[in-house]
Amino acid sequence: MPRLQSQDSRMKTKYAIVFICIVALVIIEKESNILSRVSDKLIQRQTPQQTPQTPLDYSNTTQNGSLTVLKMLLSKLTDTKGNYSSFSEEQEDEEPEDADIHSGGRKHILLLATTRTGSSFVGEFFNQHGENMFYLFEPLWHVERMLTMASEANNGTVLAGIYRDVLQALFLCDFSPLEKFISPPPQDHVTPALFRRESSLSLCEEPVCTPVIKDVFERYHCKTRRCGPLNLTLASESCLSKQHHAVKTVRVRQLDTLQPLVEDPRLDVRVIQLVRDPRAILASRMVAFSSKYKTWKTWAQDGQVPEDDEEVKRLKGNCDQIRMSAEVGLSQPRWLRRRYMLVRYEDIARYPMQKAEEMYKFTGIPFSPQAREWILRNTQTTQEASGIYSTQKNSSEQAEKWRFSIPFTLAQVVQRVCGPTMKLFGYRFVDDEKTLINKSISLFEEKLFH
Repeated sequence: MPRLQSQDSRMKTKYAIVFICIVALVIIEKESNILSRVSDKLIQRQTPQQTPQTPLDYSNTTQNGSLTVLKMLLSKLTDTKGNYSSFSEEQEDEEPEDADIHSGGRKHILLLATTRTGSSFVGEFFNQHGENMFYLFEPLWHVERMLTMASEANNGTVLAGIYRDVLQALFLCDFSPLEKFISPPPQDHVTPALFRRESSLSLCEEPVCTPVIKDVFERYHCKTRRCGPLNLTLASESCLSKQHHAVKTVRVRQLDTLQPLVEDPRLDVRVIQLVRDPRAILASRMVAFSSKYKTWKTWAQDGQVPEDDEEVKRLKGNCDQIRMSAEVGLSQPRWLRRRYMLVRYEDIARYPMQKAEEMYKFTGIPFSPQAREWILRNTQTTQEASGIYSTQKNSSEQAEKWRFSIPFTLAQVVQRVCGPTMKLFGYRFVDDEKTLINKSISLFEEKLFH
C-alpha cells in the first residue's frame, strides 16, 4: 500500500512539473511576441528619409533556446521524445502561424502583372480598401524611365535588384531611394512629377494633399480634390500611419528576384500575380499603344508574320518570363509558401466580388465595405469610361472584347510562340477565325491554381 502511495505521489509530481513547463512555454512565447512588437515600433519611429536597418532578433534566439530545453525536459518526463522530434521537423517545413509578428500585423501586398492585363482595375480592389491602406500605382515607372537611358538598363540582374530594393524601401515607407529616380529631382523632398499620383487615394488625402497654389497646373490635381506638389515626407508619414501597404507594378520580370524582399523579417509580403490570355494582351496593346505596334498592324493587314522578327521574339520572351515566374510561385518554394497567389483576369472579370474576397482572404486583410461598394459600382457599368488606364467597365464583357479586334493571323502567332504559357494558365487554342469570334465557345478552362 505505501508503495502504491509513493508511485501516486511521483506521478503527481511529474504532472505538476509538466504543467509548470507548459506555463513557462506560454510565458516565453508571450514575452517573445512583446519583444518583436517593440522592435517593430522602434523601426517605425525611424525618420522617413533613412533606410531602416534590420534589427537583431534576440527574441527568437531566446525563444528557440528555451523551447529546446523545455521540449527535452517534457520528453524525458512523458516518454514522448519521438513525438517532439517529429513535431520539430514538421515545424521546420511549415511557416509559423504567427509569421506576421515581425511586421506588427501589417500586410504588404505586391500585385505583379504586365501591361494590359487589367492590373489598374485589380489594383483598385486594394486602393479602395479605406483609411487603413496605403497604395502606390507603378512607382517603378520612374526607375525604368531613368535606367533606359543608362548602361544599367542592359543588365537585367542589376535592374531587377534595383526594382527590389526600391520596393523594399517603399514597403518600409522610405521614399528616399525612389527620389533618386524622379526627374526633375525633388526639391526638399517635394515633387510635382510623381507618376500617376492621382491614382493613389492615400496621396490625395489630407495632410498629404496640400492646398493648391495659383501657379500649380492641372496635372498636379487628384481626382477628388485639388492638390499642390507632393511632399514625400508627408507621404512617408501617411504610409507609416497606415496598417497595410500595397504596390501595383508591371515592371518586375522575374518572381525569384524578389526572394530577399519576401524574406525580409520586417515585412509580411503577399504576392499576387495577375495573368491574362496573351492573345488578349496583344490585342489590347495594339489599341492602347498603337504607335508602338505599327509593325503588328502591318502584319495584320498583310497576313504575313516573320517569326524571326525582333517583335515576335520580344513577345515570346515576355510570355516565357510570365510563365517562369508563375512556375516558381506555383511550386511553392519555402520562401513563398502561403505568400503567392495566381489570379487570371478572366476569372476576375466574370466573378469580381468572389475573386476579390479570395484575394483579401489570401492577404489576411478584412474585405472592407468600401472596397465591396467600389467593385459593385465599377463592374456593372453600361458605359465604359475613356482612357487606357480606365478602371470603370462592364468587366464580364471586357474579358471577351479582344476576340473581335485581333486578326486570326496574329492570334495564331501568339499561340505558336506563347503556347506553353497558354497551356499552364488554361487558355484554349483556336484553329480558325470562326471559333475565335464565337463567344459561345469559351477560350479558357475552369482551373484552380494552388
